Amino acid sequence: MLIIPIKDGENIDRALKRYKRKFDKTGTVRQLRARQQFNKPSVVKRARNQKAAYVQGLRDALEA
Repeated sequence: MLIIPIKDGENIDRALKRYKRKFDKTGTVRQLRARQQFNKPSVVKRARNQKAAYVQGLRDALEA
């Protein structure tokens, strides 16, 4: 359970934004969606490697 303490005089919209950001960082929704179907370990590894290559390409492009 996520607990977001609200400070005195804090806007409720700001507190709600903090809650949403904290909820996204926990990865609950991503984990639920990933568990809806089984992915073979080789498929997961290939996707992880492709993402790493993509990110490395972005970083290389920024340096050049």
